[in-house]
Amino acid sequence: MNVRPEQLARQLQDGLAPVYVLGGEEPLLIEEAATAVRAAARADGFEERETFFADSGFDWRELAAQSQNLSLFSQKRLLEVRLPGGKPGADGARALSEYAREPAEDTVLMLLCGRLEAGARKSAWYKALDKAGVSVQVWPVGPRELPGWLQTRARERGLTLDREATGLLAERVEGNLLAANQALERLALLYPDQQVGTAEVLEVVADSSRFDVFGWVDAILGGDTRRALRALENLRAGGAEPPLLIWALARELRVVCSAAPRVGRGESIRAVLQSLGVWSRRQPLLESALRRASVKRWHACLARTARCELMAKGALAGNAWEEMLQLTLLAASTPARRQAS
Repeated sequence: MNVRPEQLARQLQDGLAPVYVLGGEEPLLIEEAATAVRAAARADGFEERETFFADSGFDWRELAAQSQNLSLFSQKRLLEVRLPGGKPGADGARALSEYAREPAEDTVLMLLCGRLEAGARKSAWYKALDKAGVSVQVWPVGPRELPGWLQTRARERGLTLDREATGLLAERVEGNLLAANQALERLALLYPDQQVGTAEVLEVVADSSRFDVFGWVDAILGGDTRRALRALENLRAGGAEPPLLIWALARELRVVCSAAPRVGRGESIRAVLQSLGVWSRRQPLLESALRRASVKRWHACLARTARCELMAKGALAGNAWEEMLQLTLLAASTPARRQAS
């Protein structure tokens, strides 16, 4: 059963489904949906939680074995499977389809897929999971919808944004919901239960660190290695959470990786970026990235974000911050070009 993100809370109140499939391109909204499922599961006595990272080397037999094992500590379990690429492969498709036909008792399976292409949503494994439980697709919030989204979020925090303040904030965050959410949280702390105008928005935006998560991403895309490294160090010293950094960078890298082959075939960079929903103010930055390095380099960077995430989650040995340092050097540097002899 497919439900919209705003319908999920009502569905959870009616009772937990055995399967949840959460997909989309907005990390903030996907994580909020996952948090809602986790909270409902805890309230219903699901005290045990197992997390799997289904990368290219994942053995899908682990999921079947874990779902069949009886827990010594809890009779109810939440099994979380993160599938960042949205493609489980032949083994994964078979394992998920088999699970959907006979979900484990006292178990909730939650699959977090990232972006799901239309073909994936028509696949047998996806249809089987959707039939067995609940699927939620999170779509990007476009320029026309963003002011309303900001107004709703502001009201939830006890704020009232006037029209000009809403427009200014929408312009500054340029569709980045993580940045928008951070800005609203700062406004709620500074101006609780108050009317917020452009002066307050400008104060918060000006107050925010130049080396926040999105400053780090922009420095990487712009090829400013020194600034990117300095931003990363400030984020680490400030207690930033690695998964947030990884999500923010991976989202931009996916756009670059989608655009690069089309640009290589001769399509206009601006036209390609516009078709991918890139905001006009961000197009020059991504255009710079596309001109600076090859599609092979950007795919290597995107693959490295997956390693960073696995390390941050403890699923792969290594230091996530050190790996992000190497990723920053790889992504921000300009590849050397051979000199003609």
